[in-house]
Amino acid sequence: MGHWWYRNIIEPGKLPLLLALTAFVLTFVITRVITRMIRAGKGPFRNIDSGGVHIHHVVPGVLLMVAGGFGAVASGRQGVGPALCAVLFGVGVGLVLDEFALILHLHDVYWTEQGRKSVEMVVMTAALVGLVLCGFLPFGVNDVGRQELADRGSAILSVSLNFLFALLALSKGKARIALFGVIVPFIAVIGAIRLARPDSPWARRFYRRRPRARARSQLRAFHHDRRWAGLSRRIQDWIGGAPNGPTEASVHTADRR
Repeated sequence: MGHWWYRNIIEPGKLPLLLALTAFVLTFVITRVITRMIRAGKGPFRNIDSGGVHIHHVVPGVLLMVAGGFGAVASGRQGVGPALCAVLFGVGVGLVLDEFALILHLHDVYWTEQGRKSVEMVVMTAALVGLVLCGFLPFGVNDVGRQELADRGSAILSVSLNFLFALLALSKGKARIALFGVIVPFIAVIGAIRLARPDSPWARRFYRRRPRARARSQLRAFHHDRRWAGLSRRIQDWIGGAPNGPTEASVHTADRR
């Protein structure tokens, strides 16, 4: 175990990344537990207000991200300093992304349907950082050998092709596949060659005069959403808590202001 730890974490310099990821996930979990207890009216926790203004935890999150980020830039690669900065940064990211939907909508949507975006963003961020921690690098650089790296042309071509596949997947309305495809290029290839979603820029541009392709796209999107939307919602509810109904949401928003 010690040999594996040194070879895969310490030697490549991944300890700060591991600490940041761990702090990020733990902060999100603890924050959601506390907010769900506040929502249920249980435990000693209460909303923080100052002069009648609700202080969202995105505020200390931003401050911690600034402190951790600048501290990491100013410190070296070894020692306690980078580790501490990584933890501060991870805690800050956890607090900020837990209220990602609030930043996106510029409105308190924490316990509404729009608030699901926060949970989705946290899960995707943790998965992507986990892939990087496991050795995957953006645009398939990890698949480029030493000889290819020596030849700058081959390296640039490989990165450009992987970027193109990710861009094609994004234009076809497959944002999640495109994002993961940046780290694992094979995923982007799948998204690039498959049928575009009907509301995507690709479909609006290339399916406009192809009714059969447009109909196939709509049918495939319908079956995909019916198959996976329910499961995705249940997982999000388990992780972050189920959203309120319209009446509850308005009351809760008034309480948090």
